[in-house]
Amino acid sequence: MSLKEVLVDELKDLYSAESQLVKALPKIVKACEDEELGESINQHLEETKGHVERLQRIFEQLGEKPTGKHCKGMEGLLEEGKEVIEEGEEAPFGDLMITSAASRVEHYEIAGYTAVIEMARGLGEDEVVDLLTETLEEEQAASEKLAEKAKELIAEAAGQSEDEAELEDEDVEAVSEEDEAGEASMTRKQTQHTSKTAPKKPSRGKSRAA
Repeated sequence: MSLKEVLVDELKDLYSAESQLVKALPKIVKACEDEELGESINQHLEETKGHVERLQRIFEQLGEKPTGKHCKGMEGLLEEGKEVIEEGEEAPFGDLMITSAASRVEHYEIAGYTAVIEMARGLGEDEVVDLLTETLEEEQAASEKLAEKAKELIAEAAGQSEDEAELEDEDVEAVSEEDEAGEASMTRKQTQHTSKTAPKKPSRGKSRAA
């Protein structure tokens, strides 16, 4: 096996990955409740279409066909994303889960493109290196956007969780106060009942009439 064969095999894997993403991203965009997150992922969808076209150009330059391989790694990542959507968690938790799933996809692609760039460089395929580098930079930018959005969503989720915790504490305190009031009421009733039912002591009068 030659270095070029390895490069072509890896490029086919990336081509399959990007093609799967083009089909999956519209559903992910629809699932986003955060408008900014949805717009960001939709923008990356358009970039991903460009990645597919760029890979097609690379295959033409190498005299190879892009088909013939299915990327199981991307299939698994997208299946996880599908599960997140199906869970239907409310905002911001659902959006945070989508952000996390999308970040894993980006890291996977960044690793893949970094590897093929070095292979192409080793083969002296400078034009291929340039095209792949363009895609890598777009993937890295998308990853950074997701990281920033994740920070916002985490802060929002943390604040919401604190509010819920405070409400739960207030509910517990209210129930506790009601229980204490009920116990006090029962104690008073028992005391009153005991006073009414207790036998009276005979009064001391004159012992006898003279």
